[in-house]
Amino acid sequence: MQTKVVLSVKLNAMKVQNYGNHAKYYAAHHFVFYPLLVFFIGCTIHHAIKDPERAPEFWAITVTLVMIGWLSFMVRQHYALGNQNRIVRLEMRLRYYQLMHERFEPLESKLSFGQIAALRFAADEELVALVKLAAETGLSSREIKRAVKNWEPDHMRV
Repeated sequence: MQTKVVLSVKLNAMKVQNYGNHAKYYAAHHFVFYPLLVFFIGCTIHHAIKDPERAPEFWAITVTLVMIGWLSFMVRQHYALGNQNRIVRLEMRLRYYQLMHERFEPLESKLSFGQIAALRFAADEELVALVKLAAETGLSSREIKRAVKNWEPDHMRV
């Protein structure tokens, strides 16, 4: 019971979500790990240029750091986004069915995942019309988000 109250208070305390502020950043990853990685890559390149005798060692360290950065990005994205994408598709299938009492899959096959993800921000009153418009005209995900009049925030990304 106490958990529900805390969650409710936390959701109500969040600022209004819209197209301009819906992106989510993980501070340790985006503002600490990657900037430090870029700094150290810059340092190793600098030392490789300034010290030709030890340049091969510094280039090897540079390549290793670049690979660590690339792998950290790819692993993070691969697992998290794979599951998130499946959940978003299921969420849209359920919402569309609840609103129209029809399956979403025939329209889903005409939409890219980016379009489906953008459509989830539309409130129920405008969702069906936007789904049909996106399927017929091929609106991009950005165009869909800009077309949303009543933004449905995603409070689960806290």
